[in-house]
Amino acid sequence: MFTARSAARKLLGRRGLATVSDAPLNRKVEMTNWEKGHHINYQKMSENLSIVRSRLNRPLTYAEKILYSHLDDPHGQDIERGKSYLKLRPDRVACQDATAQMAILQFMSAGMPSVATPTTVHCDHLIEAQIGGEKDLERAQNINKEVYDFLSTSCAKYNIGFWKPGSGIIHQIVLENYAFPGGLMIGTDSHTPNAGGLGMAAIGVGGADAVDVMANLPWELKAPKVTGVRLTGEMSGWTAPKDIILKVAGILTVKGGTGAIIEYHGPGTKSLSCTGMGTICNMGAEIGATTSLFPFNDRMYDYLVATKRKDIGDFARAYAQELHEDEGAEYDQLIEINLSELEPHINGPFTPDLATPIGKFKEAVETNKWPEELKVGLIGSCTNSSYEDMSRAASIAQDALDHGVKAKSMFTVTPGSEQIRATIERDGQMKTLEEFGGLVLANACGPCIGQWDRKDVKKGEPNSIISSYNRNFTGRNDANPATHAFVTSPDLVVAMTLAGTLKFNPLTDTLKDKDGKDFKLTAPTGDALPRNGYDPGTDTYQAPPSDRATVQVAVSPTSDRLQVLQPFPSWDGKDKLDMPILIKTKGKTTTDHISMAGPWLKYRGHLDNISNNMLIGAINEANGEANKVKNETTGEWGAVPATARDYKKKGVEWVVVGDWNYGEGSSREHAALEPRHLGGIAIITRSFARIHETNLKKQGVLPLTFSDPADYDKIKPDDRVDLLCTQIAVGKPMTLRVHPADGGKTFDVSLSHTFNESQIEWFKNGSALNTMAKAHS
Repeated sequence: MFTARSAARKLLGRRGLATVSDAPLNRKVEMTNWEKGHHINYQKMSENLSIVRSRLNRPLTYAEKILYSHLDDPHGQDIERGKSYLKLRPDRVACQDATAQMAILQFMSAGMPSVATPTTVHCDHLIEAQIGGEKDLERAQNINKEVYDFLSTSCAKYNIGFWKPGSGIIHQIVLENYAFPGGLMIGTDSHTPNAGGLGMAAIGVGGADAVDVMANLPWELKAPKVTGVRLTGEMSGWTAPKDIILKVAGILTVKGGTGAIIEYHGPGTKSLSCTGMGTICNMGAEIGATTSLFPFNDRMYDYLVATKRKDIGDFARAYAQELHEDEGAEYDQLIEINLSELEPHINGPFTPDLATPIGKFKEAVETNKWPEELKVGLIGSCTNSSYEDMSRAASIAQDALDHGVKAKSMFTVTPGSEQIRATIERDGQMKTLEEFGGLVLANACGPCIGQWDRKDVKKGEPNSIISSYNRNFTGRNDANPATHAFVTSPDLVVAMTLAGTLKFNPLTDTLKDKDGKDFKLTAPTGDALPRNGYDPGTDTYQAPPSDRATVQVAVSPTSDRLQVLQPFPSWDGKDKLDMPILIKTKGKTTTDHISMAGPWLKYRGHLDNISNNMLIGAINEANGEANKVKNETTGEWGAVPATARDYKKKGVEWVVVGDWNYGEGSSREHAALEPRHLGGIAIITRSFARIHETNLKKQGVLPLTFSDPADYDKIKPDDRVDLLCTQIAVGKPMTLRVHPADGGKTFDVSLSHTFNESQIEWFKNGSALNTMAKAHS
């Protein structure tokens, strides 16, 4: 019965979200509409938190609440931000198709009949953008049939939900179907934090971490620090949620979030849409953050209702007091942003942290001599493909069409999911964007990850593109190192595409209509959620069958795309002497440089074949060139992978020396598997990106850092080195003995590492997977 008392209680719950309702926390609420028997366990989370609170006796941040409520051992776990290694029990695992191949191949070698944690696989990375959605999808299904058959059959065999090609981008599908407030999820893609828009701690990992969780082992994470971003005020006009993370990226830089969770809070969070919060969390990967998240609020509740998950929204309200930070919670760093004063931003080129407010962008274009003509504008991707994004973009396009003008630059639209595509087709935004000049691409990653068969410029030709994507490293989108890629909101992409130039500011500048008269664009508007609900579109989900015993996993022994893994050899217990440096990389060495995507994606399930791209994008300090190193056994210069293969054939182990933040970017574990496969023993750098460092450890490679970063400069690419591996111990340095090639005096360099006891076992056994198999034998 609906009474005044219950109405008052509901109002209280909606306002403050700090009131626990009468609903008990032990209710059986399914995690998702697509599975049965996987329930949200707020009761257990609450119990764990009570234990930790009694131990720590201090206010907790929201990030801490989620992590500590998922501890494997809340009583005994050592807890210190930035130092302790937490053993956690995530609620879910999500894999995209490029990384899922290797994750499942690794899981198969563990010999288990079913995944122990709810898991899904999403086919989004292998669809190349060329001529348009339907035809590109059809071509991808033909080209990748072998891989899709493997993923489909292995998912059916091991009890994994399978989202077929055309379903949409993993992060959008997760937000629409699987994310829930207070949950902990890991995903084999660096933009997994997108689910933070629904109050979930969603963390990008390598496939080996996913295998641990799929196999019922606790997942290990170094307790992150927590960076608070306090939002006040309210956005208006041309400012969009994307501008918040573009501003934060400018403040923190690409490595400023490393080892930390970015936690947004404050009154400004209440006015952001759920999908807008997802955009902000998604791009937190660009600053190296472990993840990003927002506290549970009414906009999240509304989104859960709109995506047919009202039960979850109601259950979250019952647990609402733990779905935000405690009063008085302390942050390791605090940033404050007034949304009422925030200006639209454009970041780039070549790095996502070069942030320029729109008011200063014209001047920056002129000063830096960036190509002024805008060749292509691209909207969509996992970062900005929500209903709100598409509605706002369409409102600008309609304004232009009403004035009789269309896009001057090439313009593409990537719907984030089949549900978004179907809904904007039904509601008319797609028609407007197409009339404006837009080419609608498949519901997939496409140009955002380099899956773009671009024809309008030649390789090496300087040009500018602007997108609503998240990442814009050199060559990332189109494999052209001369492309100046800029990142901004979909709103500014549409406006600049209309003008055809980077020097257009829609807040101040005018355009010419069809009659040559000046007009100024109206600020964009759009609904956060569709008024008539979402249209689910085509059903693209494959649930695991009830009888899985008879399913045969499809892997051909003659395949050039799939290869069953063989265990790596264990450590021989000796120091490694007289080793060559395969390459000393200079400057930025991202996972794109170490293991490129684009055309190489097709080999993600075949370790030997994909190893032919190892470090081919890294710049060699010896000559300033990519993919050209000296073979220290022959004196000849050749490609990096070929040189490594020659060393391996001769039984010569080798090391890589790298610069700052080595391995930033995508979570791809191939960047760690390939050096291991081709005979590498250690990667020695000034510093590592978090995911890559863990990936290397999992594969039995030693990620080591110079205790004094200046020692990087003392080592020459043709020096020989000894690595005293027998010194490996928790918290103790390891010695690198350097034998200079010029005949100079041998000297020692101190190397640091972050190995704990169990990770040292991975090294000794040859990999984390070997350690797991040893435990099961």
